[in-house]
Amino acid sequence: MTTSAIEASEQVIRLVRENEGFANHADGCTPAMIERAERELGLAFPPSYLRLLEEFGTWEIGAKEFLGVYQTPARRDALLGTVADTLGDRVALGLPHHLMVIMHDDVWDVVVLDTSLPDKNREFPVYAWNPGVLDGGLMEKVADDFGSFALAECRQALKTADAMSRAVDG
Repeated sequence: MTTSAIEASEQVIRLVRENEGFANHADGCTPAMIERAERELGLAFPPSYLRLLEEFGTWEIGAKEFLGVYQTPARRDALLGTVADTLGDRVALGLPHHLMVIMHDDVWDVVVLDTSLPDKNREFPVYAWNPGVLDGGLMEKVADDFGSFALAECRQALKTADAMSRAVDG
């Protein structure tokens, strides 16, 4: 049985809450903040990403940082994370408008949601994107939806953190 994208997001929430020693998160996004973020992007968030934005806004677990959507006192009312990175990458790197940046990663470079390919649940596939690759920069499909991508990344981050902890202790 496959886990739905929303169920995977709920599992991510549990993993982050159960592993506060390895995880950090913000307080979540308000409906007004989410509405503004979607308006500024010109794109809608898929349900699994939306669930995590509502819960955390932005979060990290181990070495994995999820951009999310958040604000800081220093940047006042600017929406940071996915909004700032997507808009910035559109200008600086030529990111196509239908792609939404969800993570910058050492392995995949820019991790994006392809909003032009919604499934029946309004979820978008996750791709690695690189501006140096022809045909729109899509390099490889990483996951079918954000929830399963986030869950796999969080599980891997916890395994890595656990292995590092045991190496230090042992």
